[in-house]
Amino acid sequence: MDLTNLLELVQAPTLLTWQMGVMMLVGGLLIYLGIAKEYEPVLLIPIGFAAILTNLPLTGIREAEGLLGILYNAGIPTELFPLLIFIGVGAMTDFGPLLENPKMALLGAAGQLGIFGALMLALTLGFDLRESASIGIIGAIDGPTAIYVSSKLAPHMLGPIAVAAYSYMSLVPIIQPPVMRLLTTDAERRVRMPYTQRKISRTARVLFPILVTILISLLAPVASPLIATLMFGNLLRESGVVERLSQAAQNEIANVTTIFLGLAIGSTMTGEAFMRTDTLLILGIGLLAFILDTVGGVLFGKLLYVLSGRRFNPLIGAAGISAFPMSARIVQRVGQEYDFENFLLMHAMGANTAGQLGSVIAGSVVLTLLLQMN
Repeated sequence: MDLTNLLELVQAPTLLTWQMGVMMLVGGLLIYLGIAKEYEPVLLIPIGFAAILTNLPLTGIREAEGLLGILYNAGIPTELFPLLIFIGVGAMTDFGPLLENPKMALLGAAGQLGIFGALMLALTLGFDLRESASIGIIGAIDGPTAIYVSSKLAPHMLGPIAVAAYSYMSLVPIIQPPVMRLLTTDAERRVRMPYTQRKISRTARVLFPILVTILISLLAPVASPLIATLMFGNLLRESGVVERLSQAAQNEIANVTTIFLGLAIGSTMTGEAFMRTDTLLILGIGLLAFILDTVGGVLFGKLLYVLSGRRFNPLIGAAGISAFPMSARIVQRVGQEYDFENFLLMHAMGANTAGQLGSVIAGSVVLTLLLQMN
């Protein structure tokens, strides 16, 4: 060991600031939540571990030639990692319940209320338009969409936005039920909706991802990669002739990319970047966006309840967000708390898949509007 290395070894502990120490504790908390509480462990564990690594002084691990730096530069500025994740998400998503009941698409739109509500709030709190839009996209409750949009509009805010998006996704079972109960009556929660399965042809299932890709790409060309990768993954699933590719998208590709994406996100969680008032505001506005999403979906569900002659259960509106299929399961659970024989899951799955699609479209709209301004 030469003198330079010896001096660095001695200096390393003295270069550890209190901000670094706090962020290492935050990384430990994320790992704890992933392991002990099983909150999105596939992402919180890599993010938490990388947050610890990136705050260790003199390691060089987050520099351009270091492990975390290489992963970040390879997958975030290029948008490669979130787009690869979307291929896996598309391959795992069954849009059948949405095709069986297309009106659920309205709930998927209502479930994006938080994006635009949070955007307006961020603007009033002093963030510029691009930053506000990036914060608002947390309301998509869709990690890859949040990463993709913020990496284009406000890359310096990628860390807190990504952590907020994935953390709140994992907290769906905690955040949504109180809002659902607050906004609905006992009678509304007990509404039964018998499920009659309509047969969707294979042709319709194959044409759906192709037509959606063409339509959204024509309306919002700048965000075509978002919808194209999601729909490509779904086409692999629905074609029925490339099972090996579909399984690879759902498993090997999605799993490896998730590890790299988590490490890359964690590398942005440095003490100097996170220990700021702005970061706390981002986390707070992101939580409000999630709540507003649920409020928008449930209130629209209440409108459908009235228009249907009290035959539509407003709880289903809460599933109009992108947290698929977790939110649909929460709707089923809350509904059965008031009527054990009430089965809302398949209806909620239709709203939930609409929310998955709606979040991508909302992100596309935000990107298109803001990038055209420049």
